[in-house]
Amino acid sequence: MNLSGKAAFLIVAMSHVGILSGMAQSVFSLTKYTYTPSALTVGTVQTKEAVKRLTLKGPTAKLFSLDKANQLSIKAEAASADKPWYDVLVEGVGAKGTIRDTFRVVKDAFIRNQVIAHRGAWKQAGTTENSIKSLQNAIALGCMGSEFDVHMSSDSVLFVNHDHTIQEIEIEKTPAAELAKVKLSNGESLPTLASYLTEGMKQTKTKLILEIKTSRLGKERSLALTERVVNMVHQMKAQAWVDYIAFDYDVCKSVKALSPEANVSYLMGDKTPEQLVADHLNGFDYHQNVVRKNEAWIQDARQRKLTTNVWTVNDKNELNWLLEQHVDYITTNEPELLLSMIQK
Repeated sequence: MNLSGKAAFLIVAMSHVGILSGMAQSVFSLTKYTYTPSALTVGTVQTKEAVKRLTLKGPTAKLFSLDKANQLSIKAEAASADKPWYDVLVEGVGAKGTIRDTFRVVKDAFIRNQVIAHRGAWKQAGTTENSIKSLQNAIALGCMGSEFDVHMSSDSVLFVNHDHTIQEIEIEKTPAAELAKVKLSNGESLPTLASYLTEGMKQTKTKLILEIKTSRLGKERSLALTERVVNMVHQMKAQAWVDYIAFDYDVCKSVKALSPEANVSYLMGDKTPEQLVADHLNGFDYHQNVVRKNEAWIQDARQRKLTTNVWTVNDKNELNWLLEQHVDYITTNEPELLLSMIQK
């Protein structure tokens, strides 16, 4: 059933206010948000201010332990249970009193192939890129990741779309009420980041590869978008699902400053692996032409423990060459083709 523009906006606004009220940064974070039955250590609780006496609270407290170094571990019986994730409440005492935060820790069942569906799996399926349906298709196919792009409306609501415009509407200069009226070619509403994350978090197979789009309105707005995106990921407890990519190097560094545990890769192609390591990024995600011209970067990145991703590769010969180079990931509009090649 299609919602009226007014009703759709109400849903957008309620979600926006409920998730981002105050835009407060979380005090706590984890160095890692996943576990397996054979690797019971989840991660170390880190704090942005002095906090004493960290303890576990709530109904899941008995399923976890927190040692003197604030390392969070899951108990074996909980890790082996048929449950995809747990919410863990951590409490401590700060300068202004009791501080609490909840983490979602996820059983690591994420796929380990090389396939990242560019804007979701849309081309062969005949649906719309960057739609909820294209995300669902990528998950159903068994892709390691599904890439998507995030912009910010004029009133700071986050929307998913590749281009800066949609149907001749400039996203950054348009309020959410108007953008909520936009219908994609497959009949869906223009998705918000909140709706996209909600759908992606229904499963634990496919990672969500979130591109923070460079603003046309200047660096300050790009960084404001970055902060809002990271805040939403944290407040929706989506850290285990989301990896970040961006063309703006300052945006990449800002994500790491806001969320040091996040996996962040750079897209532009003008930084060496050495520079990426120096700035604490996790990998490169470069165009195939850049990688062809700098083939040695693949091995250099591997030695520096950086991930390697190449975009957007749709030609079978190019895909074969990259598979022979053992790059970690390939972003493609033809995920079905790449999956068929790696499954032989």
